[in-house]
Amino acid sequence: MANLTIIILTKNEEQNLEKCIASFKSVAQRIVIIDSYSTDKTVELAKSLGAEVYEHPFENHAVQFNWALDNIDLNTEWVMKVDADEEFTSELADEIDEKLDTLSAKVNGVILRRRVYFMGRWLKHGGKYPELLLRIFRVGHGMSEMKLMDEHLIVTDGDVVTFKNDFSDNNNKSLEWWINKHNWYSNKEVLDQQMKSDDANGEESVEETSTSMQAKVKRFVKNHGYYSLPKFFRAHLYFIYRYYFRFGFLDGTEGKIYTFLQAYWYRYLVDAKLYECEKLGVKMEKQGALEATSSRIKGGGNAG
Repeated sequence: MANLTIIILTKNEEQNLEKCIASFKSVAQRIVIIDSYSTDKTVELAKSLGAEVYEHPFENHAVQFNWALDNIDLNTEWVMKVDADEEFTSELADEIDEKLDTLSAKVNGVILRRRVYFMGRWLKHGGKYPELLLRIFRVGHGMSEMKLMDEHLIVTDGDVVTFKNDFSDNNNKSLEWWINKHNWYSNKEVLDQQMKSDDANGEESVEETSTSMQAKVKRFVKNHGYYSLPKFFRAHLYFIYRYYFRFGFLDGTEGKIYTFLQAYWYRYLVDAKLYECEKLGVKMEKQGALEATSSRIKGGGNAG
């Protein structure tokens, strides 16, 4: 068992939490839940699975995770952030158990490979695999960057290594929940863009700290490429690039639905809201915790 604490941020995650914790329970010494006052059975389930539970009002993911670092009295060498809809492959669990505590003292961060599932299908194309994310760091040497959107974990000093095995983003909730979630995310992204245009975000930049190179490149392309293109037209280019140039069509019907919704629903929706705010001269309000809790559709599942 690795000298590791795993932190999970939750809000109404009873459908995902059991498989999430089961995938790494034999690897981590400590499992901590930071819950945003769930109204389902998340808290009771977490406690029954051996996790410690703390409740804290949600402001955004970065604040919530950094609050955990400052308030749960970390007593392990390493800490890891895991989302409730994520789970370890058995190969990754074994790799963490075997390697983590043997890493050089110069190493303060570990990058992992994430595979994303949508409607039960592993998306291997369209630029979705592998996603390289810094998820583990030595206690006292890392944090979440303070960003409203697309926040990354960063290490403040030392080296970073990459493990070779995957973890999975494999949500058990319905497509309705996915749509509600991305409507919520679109409000956050509009506010984030408004803050950047006002030069008022005052946030740490991932480009200036240690995380995965993939994350740095994606951040740069999004901020200096995608958002420099005309509204609405850029959503069209996004679909063409992901579906055709990055071979998203090879992921079948699920890949087509995912890429279409990402481009012509989520990305287009962000542009529509930006247009509305500019036309009316209004600022997007800050978002609370995601409230969408639609149940899994009978016969469906794993929206991603």
